[in-house]
Amino acid sequence: MRVKNFCVGGEGRLSVAENFRSIRHELGGAIKLVAVTKNHGVETMREAIDAGATDIGENRIQEAAEKFKTLDRAVTRHLIGHLQTNKVKQAVKLFDLIQSVDSQHLAAALDKAAAASGKVQEILIQVNLAREVQKSGVLLEDLDGLIKFVDAAENLRLRGLMMIAPNFAEVEECRPLFRQMRKLFDELKTSREGFDYLSMGMTHDYKIAVEEGANVVRVGTAIFGERLY
Repeated sequence: MRVKNFCVGGEGRLSVAENFRSIRHELGGAIKLVAVTKNHGVETMREAIDAGATDIGENRIQEAAEKFKTLDRAVTRHLIGHLQTNKVKQAVKLFDLIQSVDSQHLAAALDKAAAASGKVQEILIQVNLAREVQKSGVLLEDLDGLIKFVDAAENLRLRGLMMIAPNFAEVEECRPLFRQMRKLFDELKTSREGFDYLSMGMTHDYKIAVEEGANVVRVGTAIFGERLY
């Protein structure tokens, strides 16, 4: 598969493997690169894995289930999309790290599902720092309560924080939010073991996110191109 300007197909366009390796090289070894395969088939996913991808991100439970049942590669599987409580049983079975926990209600459902599966589910808490009504994520004033709730859950392990920045017309406007998120992460990390991941940054803003301290980025379009449907 060839990719150029984030579109799939056509002559002279960079391949998925070339795109992945380019971004992987750019980031260096300290940053975890999650290749987001939403709306792309399992063969395209395999191209990225064969190029060195060790972390795969999916947004939807049903789509992930269909892909993962035929995926014959060992990778870390991330859920990065909003999770409904009626799908937590599937999520616990499918994913190694759930990045989008944003409420005590969801955390309780995940804890119960993980206990039933005999698993300690690793999670990130998604923070809605910009207070966007159309996006998921716990508000800053509710974060401490959610952390305490997760800490008390026997079958959940909190590994860090995640955020999705607003889609600003000028991407540089993301920087203050990323900086604030890094400060919050650092404050929490000082008193916690295994609190390692600050997941922020996608195709349009990952470079700024990394400059401001992200150690996990979620990149789809810059690797796989846009799906033309």
